[in-house]
Amino acid sequence: MFSTLVHYFSFSFVRYAFIVGVLISLCSSLLGVTLVLKRFSFIGDGLSHVAFGAIAISSVVEVFLKQISSSPAGFAKVLANLINSSNNMIIVLPVTILAAVLLLRTGKNTKIQGDAAVAMISVGSLALGYLMMSIFSTSSNLSGDVCSTLFGSTSILTLKKFEVFLCVILSVVVITAFVLFYNKLFSVTFDENFAKAVGTHTDAYNLAIAIIIAIIIVLAMNLVGSLLISALVIFPALSAMRVFKSFKAVTVSSAIISVICSITGLLISILAGTPVGSTIVAADIVAFIIFTIIGKFA
Repeated sequence: MFSTLVHYFSFSFVRYAFIVGVLISLCSSLLGVTLVLKRFSFIGDGLSHVAFGAIAISSVVEVFLKQISSSPAGFAKVLANLINSSNNMIIVLPVTILAAVLLLRTGKNTKIQGDAAVAMISVGSLALGYLMMSIFSTSSNLSGDVCSTLFGSTSILTLKKFEVFLCVILSVVVITAFVLFYNKLFSVTFDENFAKAVGTHTDAYNLAIAIIIAIIIVLAMNLVGSLLISALVIFPALSAMRVFKSFKAVTVSSAIISVICSITGLLISILAGTPVGSTIVAADIVAFIIFTIIGKFA
């Protein structure tokens, strides 16, 4: 088994997968604690569907730009290649961030309340995304493309160097923002009204949370797919809460659990040939069961 792993790690795509997997797991676990405590867990599921729809839109835009370009060096062709090289992130990321801001701002002044807005946007995005992928299919294997997008079956193992570099930059931004604004996020998470009363700009920090979670969702689509992202965000936080009680302890242990489960899932998927996203989520479920049992006797 050890020699098999050494052989696999000689390939750059395997090393890229582990780098991205660890970074995404770390980022998602940090914000997962805040989302669970603020009862925003459903946001992850809604945004993952929005991201799926945005991927379909970006694919259509890419095809359209290539068709209207009259020369290989034309502006439209260059823009299409840029969209393709960034794994559609140039379009997907802004759309997902916009949806996150809109979903987190649904409140007293809106006619459609939070849970209904999430359901409407997520289901609508999922349906329209699949419809557009069917009509403007860029591949003969539509079912394979949809499966990869929804469940992350192979995308993590086909990452390019540019995508890994982009993931590292965005992950550093997320982790740095979390560390710098840890105290403010703590106060906004536990008592938003008190934080506002003492002068904290709670709207600004809620906006920052929305933007960061949108970035994490877009990054995590390569790891576990759009349908399994919520598990990556929520399970490590819930597992840590079974045993630990303080915010800092839950956050740190959630990050450790998430990274270990991600590495375990990647190793098992490589050795056993199982789908990457599903295997990582299965590892998170096992961890949740173990921590639940420990919490009963602690």
